[in-house]
Amino acid sequence: MNVTPHLPKNILTVRARLAEAPCWIEEEQLLYWVDIYNHRVHQFNPANGVHQFFDVGEVVGCIAPAETHRLIMAQRRRLAFLDTRSGAIAPILTLEDTPPDTRFNDGKCDAAGRFWFGLKGNNKPTGCLYRYDPNGSLQVLETELTIPNGLGWSPDWSTFYFTDSFLKTIYAYDFDLESGSLANRRVFIDLTVESFEPDGLTVDREGCIWSAMWNGWCIIRFDPDGKEMMRVKMPVVRPTSCTFGDRDLTTLYITTASVGLSEAEIQNSFYSGDLFSLPTSTSGLLAHHFGG
Repeated sequence: MNVTPHLPKNILTVRARLAEAPCWIEEEQLLYWVDIYNHRVHQFNPANGVHQFFDVGEVVGCIAPAETHRLIMAQRRRLAFLDTRSGAIAPILTLEDTPPDTRFNDGKCDAAGRFWFGLKGNNKPTGCLYRYDPNGSLQVLETELTIPNGLGWSPDWSTFYFTDSFLKTIYAYDFDLESGSLANRRVFIDLTVESFEPDGLTVDREGCIWSAMWNGWCIIRFDPDGKEMMRVKMPVVRPTSCTFGDRDLTTLYITTASVGLSEAEIQNSFYSGDLFSLPTSTSGLLAHHFGG
């Protein structure tokens, strides 16, 4: 196992409760992410250090780019657009019949402009994986999930990766880009022997998966066969997700969380909730926009 010799750099003090779903928007050269329980969508310009956030009024599980200066958000039980110039929110749809104690969680768009996102089952098998299409239709792709989380696609779009954090498992599926269908689910990475669990993930241009390890003090890079290649040590206990950014997409941006930590644990993990970056020798893939 290869361990990186240096720690990622703390680049922004935000002390988020539960930062998640980082997204680099290439045409804006800006990084966005959410702070789920503080009801915020953050925006950061690494070129000049300018940081701002939008209060979106309720829990927000994830975001993805839509048209210019607009994000699509999965909130507690609704989808909505956020205008990143005015902060205005335009609701899309609300699911009224979801089980109690559930909320939308991680999500991303595929190359056909479809928005994929999970419904978190609060450690019970009441969660789902949804696909919201540009034509306004909503599809249920998986059921009986506990904590649907980090997701992504291989560079050739033949494989879909999807995490159930509670089960400490990252699955792989055969993926058909034209139809948006999934088949042949199998265990890709089994972390059940570990004390930590996989959270958000990103895929690089070499087809390797970078997964943030909740309670694990690290990010792990896996090769396209699911074999561990490298551990990136983190100075905080709860890294939550990561994505590649900057002009050459070689910088890994990492979100973290402070939620649920005791005062003593915060002292040992003082920068929990902050934003970190790590230069890498590889590069990431562009984020795709919602097509509706």
